[in-house]
Amino acid sequence: MTPPEAQGTRQPAEAPLAPPAVSVCVMKTRPEFLKAASARRQGAGSFLLQARDRRDGTDKVQIGFTASKKIGNAVARNRAKRRLREVARAVLPRLAQPGWDYVLVARPEATIARPFAALLADLEAALAAVQAPRAPRP
Repeated sequence: MTPPEAQGTRQPAEAPLAPPAVSVCVMKTRPEFLKAASARRQGAGSFLLQARDRRDGTDKVQIGFTASKKIGNAVARNRAKRRLREVARAVLPRLAQPGWDYVLVARPEATIARPFAALLADLEAALAAVQAPRAPRP
């Protein structure tokens, strides 16, 4: 048996050109989720985005994921949260604002059934709407 001719043509993995703009951490405690739930909200086709500006001067971004029993059994809830984690992993390093908390709340049937490209577009649009400056209330 002869060895393949094109041996050793694999390219080595390269480091990214620039580090991500923000460091993303996962929320774990209930008070963090409750603070985000009482701030800004933006509905998307496949999930609800809750966001809050902590105004603490740090560059850290926190993200949380929620899927209630309305989504379905444990398998469906975990699938919905896995999809939301992947969407957040793809979009947040580029578009998240430093010092903000974000919570993605899964919607029944929509989060699991929606195409992945549509999930990405939903998060990008929701982030733009939530982070847009708002006029003060009268």
